[in-house]
Amino acid sequence: MRVLVASRNAKKLKELNRVLEAEGITGIELVTLSDVEEYAETPETGRDFVDNARIKTSDGVRHTGLVTIADDSGIAVDELRGMPGVLSARWAGQHGNDAANNALLLAQLSDTPDERRGAHYVSVCVMQLPEDVASSAGMDTEYVGEGHWRGTILREERGEGGFGYDPLFSPVEESGTSVAELSPERKDELSHRGKALAQLVPALRQLSRLEH
Repeated sequence: MRVLVASRNAKKLKELNRVLEAEGITGIELVTLSDVEEYAETPETGRDFVDNARIKTSDGVRHTGLVTIADDSGIAVDELRGMPGVLSARWAGQHGNDAANNALLLAQLSDTPDERRGAHYVSVCVMQLPEDVASSAGMDTEYVGEGHWRGTILREERGEGGFGYDPLFSPVEESGTSVAELSPERKDELSHRGKALAQLVPALRQLSRLEH
C-alpha cells in the first residue's frame, strides 16, 4: 500500500522508513510530496502542532486519495515561555532557514545561564485514511501520536547530522552531546518524532496486512 508522507524532507522519510523496518512492517511503500502530482498546499495557520499536521494530512488525502501521514514539530524553550513552538521552522522570518533560526535562538539566550537553558522537542504525527479505505479496513479515519524529548540548549552549534535545531539541542540522555552528533539509530531510539511515529505503528501494521 502506498502511503504519502506529506513532506519534502528526505530525512523525515528515512526516519519513518527506519521505524517501519525496526518493527518488521512490510507492504507499506512510503512516498513524499515530490513523488505525487503537485498540488496547492494550504498554509499552516493552526494554533498548535495537531492543527498544522491535520492541515497537511487533509490536503494529502483530498488531492491524492492516499493514506497520508504528516508531522508538525518544533522546539519549546523554557526561558522563552514555550516559544518558538509552532513557529519553530520560521522563527527568524523565513520558513526552513535552519542557520538563521539557530542564530536567532542563540542570540536570544546569550545571557541565559546554563541552569535556565532547558527545552524540549515536540512532535505530533497524524495519519489520515480516506473514508473508503478506513471503512473497508474497519479502521478509524485518523490516528494521532505525540512525543516529547527533554534537553537543554547548547551555547554553540555542534555536529553535522540531523536538521533544524539539532545542532543546538542536547538531550538529557546524552548530556553535552547535540542531536546532530548522534547516529540516526540513536536519534530514532530517543527522539520526539520516533516516539510519536511509534504510536502509529499498530495502525500501519494493520494497513500493511490489507495487501496480503
